[in-house]
Amino acid sequence: MYTANLIHHNGSKRIAIYFENKEELIQRFKLLKGARWSRTLRCWHLPDNHEYRKLFKISTYENGQLTFEKLQLLEQFEKWLNSKRYSDSTIKTYMGVVSVFLTYFKEKAIESITNEDIITFNNDYILKRRLSSTYQNQFVNGLKLFYRIIENKSLEIDIIHRPRPERKLPRILSKEEVKAIITAPINLKHRTMLSLIYACGLRRSELLNITFKDINRNRLTLHVFQSKGKKDRIVPLSPKILEMIEDYYRAYRPKVWLFEGQESGTQYSPKSLQCVLKQALEKAKIKKSVTLHWLRHSYATHLLESGTDLRYIQELLGHNSSRTTEIYTHVSTKSIEKIKSPFDDL
Repeated sequence: MYTANLIHHNGSKRIAIYFENKEELIQRFKLLKGARWSRTLRCWHLPDNHEYRKLFKISTYENGQLTFEKLQLLEQFEKWLNSKRYSDSTIKTYMGVVSVFLTYFKEKAIESITNEDIITFNNDYILKRRLSSTYQNQFVNGLKLFYRIIENKSLEIDIIHRPRPERKLPRILSKEEVKAIITAPINLKHRTMLSLIYACGLRRSELLNITFKDINRNRLTLHVFQSKGKKDRIVPLSPKILEMIEDYYRAYRPKVWLFEGQESGTQYSPKSLQCVLKQALEKAKIKKSVTLHWLRHSYATHLLESGTDLRYIQELLGHNSSRTTEIYTHVSTKSIEKIKSPFDDL
């Protein structure tokens, strides 16, 4: 048996673990990454992260400021989201924004929070910190769902206002820039990952969730399983990218995921993939603030410029609505290049 609680030690958040002073237990505990012994506190402690909170059954949203009642409601909300099979990223987002909101009004009982409090939170927290309209939308989505579940009668959910939608165009790379980025890495794994994102228009999570059996070499297709919106889709593989994947597979022999981390069988981390892109940009001497999603946007735009029908692009990207895909018509230069400026006639 053990007990666990959150502590501050030497200026950082830690999880203190108390258990019997048995050599066997101590040796097992020492195997945990970041495990330390504190002479002053007379306890073993670990870094405060999601993995250890889950392992030692500490609420992910425990921050020392929420009442037990509010923590219980958050746990109830998380269980409901899991039962409805919301994605991990959506659960993390909704739980995060609701936790921040409840902490902001930590002195108020949950049943006494009103629509006026939501307006106050929006003005004094979101707008003062210049948080994005995307965050504000996530806050509205999460809070509406949370209060529907706990059925708070003092809050009129349907009159919570959303921010006005922003109309931002996707950022696009030229084919020359894409080639410079994906050929920059010397490491075969890194080069294959970046190439596959562009070659199939993949999201970051889609790339990291691929297994070798998802690739149909005879039909030259990739099966993307349960992506955004819990949807599957099939995307074509060019012989060129398939050859690169096979070269990579022969060299690395991954066990579970197509792209694995340093330890066999573990998934390659999103943070490491971002570092791969950063290093490629430095080597290619591209100064733009490129993200992995730019490669997906560039894939769609280059398809459109080469004459691919917009309906097919919608299917390849996994968009629910054609309106989402139509945004690429605003960044394609195919028609714009034909327009002659009146300045040239002066």
